Amino acid sequence: MRIGLYPGTFDPITLGHIDIIRRASFLVDRLVLGVAINRDKGPLFTLEERVEMIEAECEKLSRQTGTEIVAHPFENLLIDCAHDVNATLIIRGLRAVADFEYEFQMVGMNRVLDSSVETVFLMADAHHQAIASKLVKEIARLNGDVGKFVTPPVNEALKAKFAAK
Repeated sequence: MRIGLYPGTFDPITLGHIDIIRRASFLVDRLVLGVAINRDKGPLFTLEERVEMIEAECEKLSRQTGTEIVAHPFENLLIDCAHDVNATLIIRGLRAVADFEYEFQMVGMNRVLDSSVETVFLMADAHHQAIASKLVKEIARLNGDVGKFVTPPVNEALKAKFAAK
């Protein structure tokens, strides 16, 4: 069984993430979405909320593709998370040259830590290249319409989160 790991904070999950998840699901039998617990980033959504959103968004994708898609929170090194879930493939989405430079360094470090885990880059679809969770949150915080960047349930979750603040 080929197991892939697609890591991120998913705060929140966007249409760009979903596009990468859909495409990655054709490369593996099981796709683990590593939900990073990154206290330094100060996520808007709790870990539980992010996992819940991921599971809700990926349930239909899993049925459509026949690939098992699961969320797995992690707070250790990415390579250690890959070991924890038995992944031999790390999947990363690229939007721009700046993403590539950072990811290129990460691949080099991960290869030194464990050369048996391969990294695959999927280029963001042209319609999703500008989407970044950070920007989506900023637009939502300022009462802008993020409906073109996230699914309706995630849009509602963003509205509720900022209405409560």
